[in-house]
Amino acid sequence: MTVLVRWAYTAILFLISPLLLWGLYRPRPNKPKFGKRWIEHFGLGSAKFTKSVIWIHAVSVGEVLASKKLIADLARSYPEKTVLVTTTTSTGAEQVKQLGEDVVHQYMPIDFSWCVRHFIKRVKPEVFVIVETELWPNTIHTVSKAKVPIVLVNGRLSEKSLNNYQKIRPLIHALLTRIDLILTVSERDRERFEKLSSCPDKIISTGNLKYDVTVPEQAKQQGAELRHFFGKNRKILVAASTHQGEDEIALNAFIQAKRNLPELLLIIVPRHPERFDDVADLIRDKQLTFNRRSGEASQQYIDVYLADTMGEMFTFLSAADLVLMGGSFVGDKVGGHNYIEPVAVSKPCLTGPSYYNFQEIAEDLIQLGALTIVTEKSLCDTIITTLTKPIDKMLVEDWANYIDSKASSMDKTKAYLTRYIK
Repeated sequence: MTVLVRWAYTAILFLISPLLLWGLYRPRPNKPKFGKRWIEHFGLGSAKFTKSVIWIHAVSVGEVLASKKLIADLARSYPEKTVLVTTTTSTGAEQVKQLGEDVVHQYMPIDFSWCVRHFIKRVKPEVFVIVETELWPNTIHTVSKAKVPIVLVNGRLSEKSLNNYQKIRPLIHALLTRIDLILTVSERDRERFEKLSSCPDKIISTGNLKYDVTVPEQAKQQGAELRHFFGKNRKILVAASTHQGEDEIALNAFIQAKRNLPELLLIIVPRHPERFDDVADLIRDKQLTFNRRSGEASQQYIDVYLADTMGEMFTFLSAADLVLMGGSFVGDKVGGHNYIEPVAVSKPCLTGPSYYNFQEIAEDLIQLGALTIVTEKSLCDTIITTLTKPIDKMLVEDWANYIDSKASSMDKTKAYLTRYIK
């Protein structure tokens, strides 16, 4: 039965793969190009691996950022080995570049067994580490068949995903059986994984790697410089990791709030670089003055600052008075983004009603007064209310203590991983 399901899956993947690859490779403004490295998606490539390889798969930007401390620590702890990080997207590849020369990047082979076999033959990994819940049937089957241990770290499984996986339980159960260890972000996630697996002993809650946040000193300094550049009397709202449709929500709320707070400035940080120009056009359509981060500095008193660069989120968060987290107003498509980052720089945060991918974190932060749920309708009033009252310093201290109390997940995760590293 399982073999038939996997064959059916492979047939469907074969039929839709041209469309998927077109979406992956099609040129978009500001999107990094794959160039000649597209062959890596088929398990091919010219890179030589002479040392034993720790293979970590982080599909795109979010997964790379979530695991970067773990990746860096593994590279530091095992200098005699190659730490190889694969991503599917070119934007994810750009994030891996920032991890330094001790980390090697390759593109992930697409989920056909022959592609994965080519990759394994060339790379010869001693362990395969999956960041979050990237369950590719042929990849997991082929890696397991090659007797390479598979470890899932920072595993998340929302109630929505559980319900969807239940519909194809024979396939998912077979996948989880082939994974040697599943490390989840919470007890709730562990319980959900157990409902799909017959091996509860290998499912362990180790905490969320996203709690292991270190705010770079350079980002703090650049954030302070940005505030000084805009003017000490400005109130700064950062709309972070916005998706299509959310920029307009943020801009409309900003325009309304500015009637009460004329000193208000909006920094928009789109989630995907291919949308930078579209967001610039949207700002123009609203007849707002703006600068782009990638452009020349201007002393002009602007309404909006378009953060059209990658890897500078902590700089913009450090400059903020208030953060609006994107991915939370687009229905059930995304389910929110990382709320720990703004709280780590002591900034209150707003979220839309969809945050199921960060349910436990969100509920904790709501209780601590660090996070507020808003709707499109209530967003403007909440911005005004939050920015016109001082932040309770005792609350901010509670936020820091909360993050510190949760920040042991990286050590726990690494301790379990060392079982599979020779």
